[in-house]
Amino acid sequence: MARSEKLTLNEVLTEIKMSRAAFYRMRARGQAPRLSKLPNGQVRVSRADLDAWWERCEQHAA
Repeated sequence: MARSEKLTLNEVLTEIKMSRAAFYRMRARGQAPRLSKLPNGQVRVSRADLDAWWERCEQHAA
């Protein structure tokens, strides 16, 4: 079984062209992609979750 690509938060923020503060505001409203927290406190976003989030954003914009 292939493992899903995991992106760092900085990679996600660069891709979606958003500040960390704006991302966390969206997350507080339940509107951001799901995060996974690692034991060292860093967070990751799976490529599949980010792509699904992009699709939902496009549907709401239409």
